[in-house]
Formats: sequence, structure tokens, C-alpha cells
Amino acid sequence: MDIVAFTIIVFAGSIGAGLLGSLTGLGGGVVIVPLLTVALGVDIHYAIGASLVSVIATSSGAAAAYLKEGFTNMRVGIFLEVATTTGAVLGASLATRLPGPAIEVVFGVVLLASVFLTLRPGRPDTIEGVDRGLGQRLHLDGDYPTPAGSVHYAPRRIPLGFGIMTGAGALSGLLGIGSGAVKVLALDQAMHLPFKVSTTTSNFMIGVTAAASAGIYLHRGFIQPGLTMPVMLGVLAGSLVGARLLVHAHARALRLVFAVAILALGLEMIVSGLHL
Repeated sequence: MDIVAFTIIVFAGSIGAGLLGSLTGLGGGVVIVPLLTVALGVDIHYAIGASLVSVIATSSGAAAAYLKEGFTNMRVGIFLEVATTTGAVLGASLATRLPGPAIEVVFGVVLLASVFLTLRPGRPDTIEGVDRGLGQRLHLDGDYPTPAGSVHYAPRRIPLGFGIMTGAGALSGLLGIGSGAVKVLALDQAMHLPFKVSTTTSNFMIGVTAAASAGIYLHRGFIQPGLTMPVMLGVLAGSLVGARLLVHAHARALRLVFAVAILALGLEMIVSGLHL
């Protein structure tokens, strides 16, 4: 395939990946890696490297806006980054040593799990009282804005959330995804933070986690500018469009469409990895 045509196809596909990822909250990396490997035949290590750079770009842009609006809990994010960056470095170090087919199978399994996380009903956004445990001692409680005024909350079960975040970081480094679904699961379901705080704090953390693992891929030579640039620009553009469309979109229908696409990609990745 001609290099110009390849770049255009990658850019267009990345726009779609960023759009879908933004509308569903799972990030473009969940789509872009299987798109590059299954549809375009890119080696999975280079696909992961390009995906990690795009995750850094999209996370950085959105994180600043959410922080300004008062939703992101910086203390929780920085504290849990100890877990995610440790896991990311371990996952990236492992990924650069694993054969491509093994990573494809793991990626496929994670995609199938993402289908479940996408379709599961959310926890009601209950108001949490003051926690007299570890969260308060670490000053992790905070406030977030609502139409009725500022609401106070405090995280619960800090050790459980810390452990889940380590696994989320390992998945990010191993597979080149933001693992936002797992991070939101830890913040929302395990630590009982309000959902808007969970999603915005997760977005803040994703970029830092990806940066930690991207350094490993750069050192190993798996980040190629010719592939990374159209992926990064495409995912960023798609994410910006998705953020504007999200207000008017029917979330349930989007999640169903996304789940079907992810299910197909996950099965294809497993079949490709197992050479069936």
C-alpha cells in the first residue's frame, strides 16, 4: 500500500476510534490497537506505542478542562498514580518481551471484559458522608459542583482501590490502552466516589499512566513517528468531536453499538493470536 494512502486510512480510522472512545468513556486506544493490527497488519508492539502517545495527548487536553470545572480530585489522582505508574512500567516491560500473538490473545480477552463493563448498570450516585478512615487521614476527601451547590464526599476502601489501580496500570502498559474502564471501576465501585468525580479523575490519571509506559516503548524502538503522528492527531480530533456530540447523543444506543464492535474486534484478536 502507498504510504500516503496508508497515512490517510490510519488518520481516518483514528478519528473514528477517538470519536467512539470519547462517546463511551473507554478511550480511543481500545479501538485503535485492534484497528491497526487486525485491519492494517501493523505489528502490535508498534500499534501499542502509537496508541500510548495518543492517550497522552487526549488525556492532557481534557484533564485541564475538568480540573478547571472543579470535578477532578487531584489528591486522589496523584496518590493512586503511585499504583498505576508502577503497574504501567511492569506491564510495558513485560509487553516488549512477549510475542505478538500472546499480547493479541490478552488484548482480546480484555476487550471482551470491556463489553461487560460498558453494558453493566452504573451505581447510583449516592452522597457519601465523612469517612473517618484512611481517606480522611490522607486528606483525600473533596467537593464537587452540582446544580444544587457544592457536595462533599470521601473515598472508601482505599487499599482495594489501590490494588485495582495497580492492575489497571499493568493493562495500560501491556496493551497500550488508557484502561479508563478499570480506573472508573476502582474509583466508582470500589472507592465509592461520585461518578463524575470518578470519570474526570480517571481521565487525569490516564495520561500520566500512559507516559510512564510510553517511555519503555520509546526506549525499545516501538514508537515510530510516521505511524504515531496520524494516530495521535486523528484520535485527538475524534475525541474533540465526540465531546461536542455527547450532549445530544443517546448514551444507551451508543454503548450497544460500541459493545458490538468491541465484541467483534475482541474475538478477531483472539482468533488471530491463536492462529485459528
